[in-house]
Amino acid sequence: MRLTLIRIYGHRATNGYLIANKRVICKTIELPWRQNQQSVSCIPEGEYNVVSRHSPRFGRHLWIQGVRGRRYILFHPANDALRELKGCIAPVMELVGEGFGIRSREAMRKLLDRVLPVLEKGEILTLSIHE
Repeated sequence: MRLTLIRIYGHRATNGYLIANKRVICKTIELPWRQNQQSVSCIPEGEYNVVSRHSPRFGRHLWIQGVRGRRYILFHPANDALRELKGCIAPVMELVGEGFGIRSREAMRKLLDRVLPVLEKGEILTLSIHE
């Protein structure tokens, strides 16, 4: 399965649309592009493998693997990119400003409902990020 993240870069943050099979699953918020600097930048455009992961902090979430110079870049819930993200991607149901969204937990559930069955079958999940 392939997910496509189409980004809209802003000065303060990055918004986007996460698409599978030509349909928007949810919107996204991220940090602004700051040359892939750890904790202050979104990750570079490109192709990445994504796997399921669980942690006490985020519960079930998705781990974006193979990000050059970065570790543990995740899809996890957040509604304010600047306050709650360190390079990860937050799914949101609605965008309400640059780097701000609402109903992130709902969007995360929707995303997981879409991709976990694919991952449980042993299929590869890829993420393609571009403008």
